[in-house]
Amino acid sequence: MPPKNANMQKITAICENLAKKLNYELCDAAMEKEPTGRYLRIYIDTETGVTLDDCEKFHRAVQPMLEPFDYDFLEVCSPGIDRPLKTQRDIDKSIGLLVEAKMYKPVEGRKSAQGLLREMNDEHVLLQNGDEEIDLPRKAVAQVRLVPDLSALDEDDEA
Repeated sequence: MPPKNANMQKITAICENLAKKLNYELCDAAMEKEPTGRYLRIYIDTETGVTLDDCEKFHRAVQPMLEPFDYDFLEVCSPGIDRPLKTQRDIDKSIGLLVEAKMYKPVEGRKSAQGLLREMNDEHVLLQNGDEEIDLPRKAVAQVRLVPDLSALDEDDEA
């Protein structure tokens, strides 16, 4: 994760401790400025995903702990099925899954690449797309995120 200011480090530590206590994984905590104000967004997850009830439970527990900090709105969310890979845990859980890497600027003529994640570290992002091995310099990659497998939804529509 990128370095955070002192307040965000404190907020992250509070959220991390609470997440462990309540059996959630803290995926991220971010302060995002929008036209309507400053949003403190906390992303939690579990092995089986999170529900609206999980988000509400975490929100009610963490809100009093975060009163000393300056923000306008508090949101507790799921990172989503197309979550960006930010932590080593995210990366480890995503090995072998379909991801999309987006680059800051084109690398070998491409601005993005899709494939099964084989490896991701400080040096490179290694993807497998059929017979093609795509080895991208990590410093050129802006973001890697999961690509949702929606094929099961298509099968349900046909039934």
